Amino acid sequence: MARVAFRGPRRLKPWQLRWMLNLYPPFLAQRIRAVECSADYLRVRLEVRRSIWTRNLNGTTFGGTLYAACDPVYPLMYWQALGARGIELQTWLMAAEIEFKKPASTTVSLEFQLCAEDLAAAEAELQVRGKSIRTHEVQVLDRDGVLCARAETVSYLRPLPRGERGGTAF
Repeated sequence: MARVAFRGPRRLKPWQLRWMLNLYPPFLAQRIRAVECSADYLRVRLEVRRSIWTRNLNGTTFGGTLYAACDPVYPLMYWQALGARGIELQTWLMAAEIEFKKPASTTVSLEFQLCAEDLAAAEAELQVRGKSIRTHEVQVLDRDGVLCARAETVSYLRPLPRGERGGTAF
């Protein structure tokens, strides 16, 4: 699991976030594509195309590819959505767990969604505790809308330490 801290005041436009995700080496190498990012960063949709690079010995999509698709998205969404509210953060994926339900034999899609309540709860927790740990579920659906896998991701958020200059791995 990648542990990259996304930090600082850098604000991205939705198209820039989508572009950045599409050039993220694990996504690029495994044909994981960000196809949509909402203007408020509360919704991101990815697609994983089946190809020679993503197929396992059974001819279906490799589970590691599906797991990799779940990795950086929620921390990035919090980083940008709360940053737009003036909260400078470090965010990263603290943990993830995936449960495979059915082999993925077609292109699959993953939809990541936050709501205003998620942001409000994270903001309140950051003010009270100085950190926030947020858990979200991601469903991996095939072309017909059949559930192939379900992942639970845990994002860690904390304000930038006082005096620390923000930056980003990108």
